[in-house]
Amino acid sequence: MQNTASSSPYRHATSPSPQPEPSNTALGLVGQAMTRMRLLIGRRFIGRMALKRMGTGLELSDIDAIGVIKRIGSHEEATVGAIAEQMRIDPSRGSRIVADLVRQGLLERAASQEDGRRSLVRITEAGRGVLNAIEAIKRETIIEATSGWTEEEIETFARLYLRFTQGLEAQLDTFEQDET
Repeated sequence: MQNTASSSPYRHATSPSPQPEPSNTALGLVGQAMTRMRLLIGRRFIGRMALKRMGTGLELSDIDAIGVIKRIGSHEEATVGAIAEQMRIDPSRGSRIVADLVRQGLLERAASQEDGRRSLVRITEAGRGVLNAIEAIKRETIIEATSGWTEEEIETFARLYLRFTQGLEAQLDTFEQDET
């Protein structure tokens, strides 16, 4: 039996035009896959594997910080406070992580062009090398996980996975706005 949009308490009132809902079996499989993916992400499988393959003295929090700077640095100034906020850690811990990465030559500090009193954090060439190595390992992992898939299956999965993730992000935005 399929649910209708009007009977589902999880449909947002501003949903696009009604479409037939997937079967409960298909939704159940998606839910099970989400749980398994959450457990894999929680175990930090790809990050741990990357650090092991690279053989560096880095920790997961180090690659998280570098990744945050890469992500936010394109649209806002990366400060220790912004890094800590994105990583959901205490600012003093964020400051220690950044200081350690500066000592290792993976990050550098610079003065803000908007406010000279603010210290910005930038990725160095060596830091970009670490990010590139991690991205290569992530690509290899995805290639291994999709071995035996056709190019069409990979393209379809990529498109639908992105669309699914965007849908979840939109729900998160709505949820967080409703919380405030």
